[in-house]
Parts: sequence; structure tokens; C-alpha cells
Amino acid sequence: MLRALRRRWDVYKYRFVPWLALNLRRKRRTLRYVPESSQDKIISDEDVFETLLKIFKALFINDFSRQAHILALFPEIKCTVYRKHEPIFFQSLGNPFIFRCIDGVLIDGNDKGLSRSVYRSCSRRDQLGPFQMSDESWLTAALQNPLAVGQYVNNCSHEKAANVCYQEFDVPGYFPVELKQYLPNIVYSHDIESHPRCVVLVTLRDIKQGEELFSNYYTLVS
Repeated sequence: MLRALRRRWDVYKYRFVPWLALNLRRKRRTLRYVPESSQDKIISDEDVFETLLKIFKALFINDFSRQAHILALFPEIKCTVYRKHEPIFFQSLGNPFIFRCIDGVLIDGNDKGLSRSVYRSCSRRDQLGPFQMSDESWLTAALQNPLAVGQYVNNCSHEKAANVCYQEFDVPGYFPVELKQYLPNIVYSHDIESHPRCVVLVTLRDIKQGEELFSNYYTLVS
């Protein structure tokens, strides 16, 4: 019983604001600091957009090897995107894959339980005729987008510094409809027009083949 409670607390504590406030000083070396939200981006949105286009086009024509040097640099968090007012309480219970964006948007990257059902339902709701508006394959063992693994990157530590960082990106409305099938993101509400929020991982230095990725789970905006 106590062991089960401890496991649940270990998952939940990172979303418990008083615990975060008390532990910020202890974890200063694993925090990422930016002076303001506008300076959070390592590379421009245009570069992210162009890179995603190159990768998805390679996947579309089944020529994965052409973009191998880029694919290693752009993992994505697969998710359902919730605005601040949308319900996520039950999906968040026991869920270690909730990502909070700078503007308060919440991203659920869990591929199990209620989160899985919500994502699949929203994805099929938004399908446009023969065109899928998001990637459902990450819910199966047969991934069609090998980049949809970003939420499994571990947090950095005192011994292992971060070599990648999270960067938010809103997919523009002019994104090619035939390539949206590779986007592992879907918005929770269909009745409010908005652009899907993606979170990509951007390298902070050159990454060697076989090297494990570490990110900062916390970005502190001054």
C-alpha cells in the first residue's frame, strides 16, 4: 500500500506547485533559465517548419534514409493538446507525460488508458475524407513517424547535462494537408479554431550516434 502511494506521489509531485517551489533551489543545476518567453526558442519557427517538411516529405515518398541526419535531431512529443480551460483532470491521474507550455497549454503524451482513447477519438473526428489530420500509429507497435518519441527523453542530472531542449511550435494552417498524417498531435476541442501545438527537441550540441538524450524538464522564465 505504502509502496503504491509512493509511486503515485513520485509521478504527481512534479505537478504539485508547493513541492516545485520548495525544490527549485535544490535542483538549480538541472533548471533551464530564459529571461523571457520570447527568448525560449533555440532556433526559429521557420527552421522548425522547414525541417519538419523535409522529414515528412521523406516519409511520404518512403525515402527515410535521405533525411537520416535530420531525423536524429528532431524527436517530437506525441500528444493531445488542451487549452487552459479544457478538462484534463481524469487524464492526468497517474500520468507522468503531461507537459505544460509557457502559455499554460497542456500536452498529454500518454499512450495508455483514457489518454489513448481521447487521442484516438479526436484524431478520427478530424479526419478529412481520405486524409488523416494526425498520426495514430504511435498508439501501435508499427510507427510510421519514428520521431514521435520525445516524451521518453530523460531529465538531465548533476552527472549528465542536458544535450537537447524542448521547443514549442504551432503548426501553421498552410501546412500541407497530405503531410499532416505524420503529425502526432491533435487538439482536444474541434469547435475552436487553433493551430496544433507541437513540442520538438532541439539539440544543444552535436550528438553522437548511440548517445542518450537528456533534456531539462523545467524551464524557468524570469
